[in-house]
Amino acid sequence: MIQKTFLAALLAIVSLGDNWAQPNKNETTLKKHFVSSSAFMLFNMAGMEDSPSFYQLNFGYRFTPKDALILEAITWKYHAPLGIPYGPSHGNKEENYPGSVRSIGLGLAYQRFLWKGMFTTVHATPFFQQYYTSEQKKIQNGFQLFTVLRLGYQFKLAKNRIFIEPSVAFTHWPINTNLPEDFETKEDKWSNYFLFEPGLHIGFQF
Repeated sequence: MIQKTFLAALLAIVSLGDNWAQPNKNETTLKKHFVSSSAFMLFNMAGMEDSPSFYQLNFGYRFTPKDALILEAITWKYHAPLGIPYGPSHGNKEENYPGSVRSIGLGLAYQRFLWKGMFTTVHATPFFQQYYTSEQKKIQNGFQLFTVLRLGYQFKLAKNRIFIEPSVAFTHWPINTNLPEDFETKEDKWSNYFLFEPGLHIGFQF
């Protein structure tokens, strides 16, 4: 469902034409600061049974026209191993944990523009993990280091004040500690990375 929504949004953005992608000469003044978030927060209102309760707020600083550092505050809840690839097992509730994981993290990202609006971003976020039973009783705490390599394109609106960034990412969590034993059994079936994760960020520059 998330992947289909992402593709629909991406097609809608591209169909609006090159006026979004290339600002006029009078609109190219560098705005050094920006705030942004993920459009996927809209899924919190979708009434899904396993709602991700996903929230994200970013603050960025552009220290050159092509380079930015971004501070990211993120929290979300997930019910299955993150490494399940696209296919019949992806979204299959039989692969779910016997409960859920609440993640709370504060991370740092570096963004580099390569050509026009095309960019790559490297993210690293340490997450404090809280493990819960299916009855929402807390079991224990853990730690996860979550890293992302992202490739996307930035479309600019409103005289370079608003931007939309569809992207695709490779995610990897090299550190994932102190899982409950029954969670670990599910986790060990899958890799500690995920390929081609869609992203859609919206931000305001000032």
